Amino acid sequence: MTTTAVSPALLTDPGLHADGDPHAVWRWMRAHAPVHRHEAAAELPAFWSLTRHGDIRAVYRDAATFSSARGVLLRSGDDPGGGMTLALTDAPRHKQLRGLMADWFNTRAVRGLEGYIRAATRSVLGRAVELGRCDFADDVAGRLSLSVICHILGIPERDHEDLYRWTNEAFEAHTSLVSHPMLVEYFMELLYQRMEEPTDDLVSALVNGTVGGELLTEEEAVFNCENLIGATENGRLALIGGMQAFLEHPEQWQRLAADRSLMPGAIEEILRWTSSATHSMRVATRPVEIRGTRIEAGDRVVLWLPSANRDEDVFTDPYVFDITRSPNRHIALAAGEHFCIGSTLARAEMRVLFTELLDTVGRIEQSGPVRRLRSIEVGGPESLPVRLTAK
Repeated sequence: MTTTAVSPALLTDPGLHADGDPHAVWRWMRAHAPVHRHEAAAELPAFWSLTRHGDIRAVYRDAATFSSARGVLLRSGDDPGGGMTLALTDAPRHKQLRGLMADWFNTRAVRGLEGYIRAATRSVLGRAVELGRCDFADDVAGRLSLSVICHILGIPERDHEDLYRWTNEAFEAHTSLVSHPMLVEYFMELLYQRMEEPTDDLVSALVNGTVGGELLTEEEAVFNCENLIGATENGRLALIGGMQAFLEHPEQWQRLAADRSLMPGAIEEILRWTSSATHSMRVATRPVEIRGTRIEAGDRVVLWLPSANRDEDVFTDPYVFDITRSPNRHIALAAGEHFCIGSTLARAEMRVLFTELLDTVGRIEQSGPVRRLRSIEVGGPESLPVRLTAK
């Protein structure tokens, strides 16, 4: 393998993630350039790449030194939602916002949601089986993940199809959800409704709860709704990527079918294997050294999560998909203060979906080529054509 063939500069090319092998680049960087400086190019600012599990975990766990407030994705300029959403705030506001939302995503809340998740799963699978040939990305995973978060937010079921169409349009255009006029208009109207008549849902909590003794502004409430809806893209990519992994490793599917006690481990391995959040960014608040390299205050630091979850120092046979892997210290859902608030929900969706597939679907076959996302932000199949046959 030559240095040229695995140039770190390739990582900012969406084409590499869609049609190439970014893992070849990350593997080389872990061995030869685990802390690598990228100069400003095209529309992207200068930044540092981290590719080792230990370094990335350490950055996640030091939120005082590595700030999220200016944005958590590599882009030109700061994120317009900076300082307003759960993902884009630092202490103490991050903890206050998290407290406002936590009760909707904790273990007890998710346990109470399982009936809804199961009903939604059976609905999308029933429709997919009727179709025979379908796109697992669109017809199953996408609809399921959006339906669940819409239910938590309090969006009426009659509006789910509109929300699904609008969010897909934004995802496909690789733009922020708040740039979609119909989506923003919908949430503004919903916010006003919940201000006047609160109900038992997360939107009501956002517009009527307080953070630091004050109500959120309308802009903050809308950005947080967008943040929660946008996070479903990672969830659905994990579902799609998990299905693809089982199709490519049928012996693992057979093991799970024969022993359902393997499900928790299978879920963790899917999270590690898919690592659907391709990168997360932080901005250094003070000068700091990582592996002897000095990073200055204000520097952007990009954490490549799929690389961390293939680190040979942490995982035995990291390029093997093994549902019995133990231990499995992946950081697909981040770590530290910004550990994914929806982690319990994501695991529940995976558990219910794959259980229902095992119980109700007799045969699952890939029926066309997989198309991967052209993105440096999230990774996985954009399209996974399958044929489902009922038992």
